[in-house]
Amino acid sequence: MANARRDEKKWIALAQSGDENAFVQLIRPYEHPLYLLAYRKLKHPQEAEDIVQETLLRAYSHLNRFNRRNQFSTWIYRIASNLCIDRMRKKKADFYLDAPLEQGKETCLYQYIPASDKTPEELFFEGERRREVRQAMHELPIHYQSVMFMRYMKEMPLAEIGEALSVPVTTVKTRVHRGRKALVRQLAPTH
Repeated sequence: MANARRDEKKWIALAQSGDENAFVQLIRPYEHPLYLLAYRKLKHPQEAEDIVQETLLRAYSHLNRFNRRNQFSTWIYRIASNLCIDRMRKKKADFYLDAPLEQGKETCLYQYIPASDKTPEELFFEGERRREVRQAMHELPIHYQSVMFMRYMKEMPLAEIGEALSVPVTTVKTRVHRGRKALVRQLAPTH
């Protein structure tokens, strides 16, 4: 047991210095126990395998944060456990369209799936709203127009907008903020 801990500490030190082979040696004994932990929590083999892979990726990418005075096993199991908890929180109720229906029910489960197509009315109102926003943007002062267009139409990061306009990022942030406020005022319904 003492030899195993000494080897583990050696693998950790080497892995933290960038030795990928050392990381493989370090995690090898944990792969199956991690799978069992994930399977026990999620009760699904594919999801358990996904958790193991994600745990190993997280451990590898955050290995430099691991404090060697702590137990590696505790650290890696905590990562896996937290990932399982996150997965369970996000998981929706299992609903299979091809599952057998209850006796006596003559309904088709496909009818409960909402259509992804928008109605003609929804498409009309979306188009109208886009037209209103474009019109309101054209009425903004020119220095707001350019940053708003780059930020929201081109989805450019603030730093790139600053480079393109040769202005500091703080100026871009201010213009985006003020431009957004001006748009809200222009688009607000008047009573």
